[in-house]
Amino acid sequence: MSDWDAAMARALELAVAPDAPRGLNPRVGCVIIGAFGDTLGEGHHRGAGTPHAEVQALDEAGVAARGATAVVTLEPCRHFGRTGPCVQALMSAGVSRVVFAQTDPTAQAGGGAGELRAGGIEVIGGVLEERASLVNRGWTHVQRTGRPFVTLKIAATLDGRVAGASGGPTPISGPESALFVHALRGDVDAVLVGTGTALTDNPRLTVRESDGRLADRQPLRVIVGMRDLPGSLRIFNDEALTVHLQTRVLTEVIADLVGRGVQQVLLEGGPSLAAAFLNEGLVDEVVWLLAPRLFGVGPLALGPMSEPLLVDVREFGRIGDDVLVRGAPRTPAH
Repeated sequence: MSDWDAAMARALELAVAPDAPRGLNPRVGCVIIGAFGDTLGEGHHRGAGTPHAEVQALDEAGVAARGATAVVTLEPCRHFGRTGPCVQALMSAGVSRVVFAQTDPTAQAGGGAGELRAGGIEVIGGVLEERASLVNRGWTHVQRTGRPFVTLKIAATLDGRVAGASGGPTPISGPESALFVHALRGDVDAVLVGTGTALTDNPRLTVRESDGRLADRQPLRVIVGMRDLPGSLRIFNDEALTVHLQTRVLTEVIADLVGRGVQQVLLEGGPSLAAAFLNEGLVDEVVWLLAPRLFGVGPLALGPMSEPLLVDVREFGRIGDDVLVRGAPRTPAH
């Protein structure tokens, strides 16, 4: 634990305020700390064209910011965009120290720490970096890789089935897992399925609250596949936006999603599309819900894989009667 963990934890709370951006801009929080550990000012970014977190916090602190410490969740930017560079604002305010969590991965705005040091300001980086990186997981991933962060979610029986003998919609996981999945959807920009799943399961793919009401924010619903689909499917209702990408080329799918500003994707099926994403190395996280059922027959959770994959398990637990395994695919096993 560093001397700045508590202040950074507060900055992270600010970063995820209800009015923080949920699009192409990162979520950032900042607090200005005085010589005796007192909070002089706070701020968080509210979206493109609005003052950055550092500027808001400095404005609230006023002249008391001179000689103080700025604690910010993302390395201060050094570029001119719709607003001026935060590096210059911090220097002009006369802060003596800047503490940040996550390094800015962009070529345009990154490198602010170096400019601050060159200006005579003490800089400490990496404080609560892992927590901060989760706040902007999708944004960071797009900046580093050029594609959205993809989570593959599968609910399967103990014998690996995702439906019964009929192949139609079949209850798999329990009600607690259903709430968990709605929370997953609420955290992403797009939910993606293949045409087979759209036809067979006829899902809504919306985010619903525990009382069944639609959540205020809904992800884009994306269908991938060549087959034409009837407009009567529930996925085409007016509860959320839907796009049908009639292609089997996943690079085209990824490019389309990036063009729409999608940074995080929840891939919910079916087995062939899931295997295709895994085979092409496009899955960054696997969320597997294992239900205490045995079907004996029915479609398997995954289609044919080109080679085995190992999964680094990062979370293992129980949701109701179901078991949750969460991890990241890594180098193929041989």
